[in-house]
Amino acid sequence: MLIELMIALLLGVLIGTSTGLFPGIHINLVGAFLVSISASYLYSIPVIYLVTFISAMAITHTFMDFIPSIFLGCPDADTSLSILPGHELLKEGEGYQAIMRTAYGGLYSVFLLVIFAFPLSFLVSKVYLLIQKVIPYILILVCITMVLSERKKFKAATVLILTGILGMCVLELNIKESLLPLLSGLFGSSMLLISINQNTKIPKQNITFKKLGFRKLIRPLSGALLASPLCGFLPGLGGGQAAVMGNQIARTDTKGFLVLLGAVNILVMGFSFVSLYSISKTRTGAAVAIQSLMGNVNSNILILILCVCLISGILSFFLVKTISIKFLKVMEKVNYKKLSIGIIALLTVLILLISGLLGFLIFVISTATGMYCISLNVKKTQMMGCLLIPTIILYLI
Repeated sequence: MLIELMIALLLGVLIGTSTGLFPGIHINLVGAFLVSISASYLYSIPVIYLVTFISAMAITHTFMDFIPSIFLGCPDADTSLSILPGHELLKEGEGYQAIMRTAYGGLYSVFLLVIFAFPLSFLVSKVYLLIQKVIPYILILVCITMVLSERKKFKAATVLILTGILGMCVLELNIKESLLPLLSGLFGSSMLLISINQNTKIPKQNITFKKLGFRKLIRPLSGALLASPLCGFLPGLGGGQAAVMGNQIARTDTKGFLVLLGAVNILVMGFSFVSLYSISKTRTGAAVAIQSLMGNVNSNILILILCVCLISGILSFFLVKTISIKFLKVMEKVNYKKLSIGIIALLTVLILLISGLLGFLIFVISTATGMYCISLNVKKTQMMGCLLIPTIILYLI
């Protein structure tokens, strides 16, 4: 049985690596596909192996997802913010540093997940309803703090409100994967078009990395640990919202923010499994897939999932370390202007295939909005209003 579990885990790492590196494939899509074929083609496989596979795939995908986001500007809801500091570091020859900081955040967070999973499951089961009532006011406070932290407060508020209205309009539309065109436009193609206009060239990348000491990680990891449970247990909240809240708590610098992002996404994914165990609620596609296969999980299954998260997280860290170097060596040989045009074309095709013509229209509008917001010279995290404001309204209604 142990050998079969390890095979399922390694297959999950392999598939998660593939899906994480390919722009536009979200882990929710993979989970839904797996559930849809399980009754027809996977019925003979014991459920415990499928649970192991899904858990390993989800964690690995979350580690790998930062590579196309930072290097190519192809974000999803959880990695969109990584483009902001990651792209700047890439233009300075420090793209490898950006990726490794997200990987270190993820690596330390799998250990934090194992340590805090059961205490948090007990706590949340007692105060879940209370947390639901206060979350919109916490998010309002976060928005106010974000605006007040800027020198150009009126412009910051303009960006927050403008993107918030755009996010509300988009999320009201009945299209598949509505966040794909919204976030790809705001955080991806807008920055790529500006780089093309400025004739940006990618310098030779520094692929040496000094191991981060735990002392430098305390603040971003603390912010991630405090914010992630809210988003791992509550509906409508994801890695993007958790990162914004965590950063308001930790007040990290640019490089620390990348560590926080890496930690947040792993913790949100991990806590979604804990949510399934403690309050029988699903918050991610991977958790939905597990619930569809076996119903609610018991403590033994949760322990298995946590062990799988730990092992696959360690393996994924070293895979990111290796793959990102090879990725950068290829990028150094490519004309960045042509690469950027190719990425925008790829995003366009993906959006047309997944979200249709209406999705493409959203992509165009979001791109124009992103370029305008960037021109106002405020922190680009203000554009997270596209997720924060709709979430606030969702909880207040």
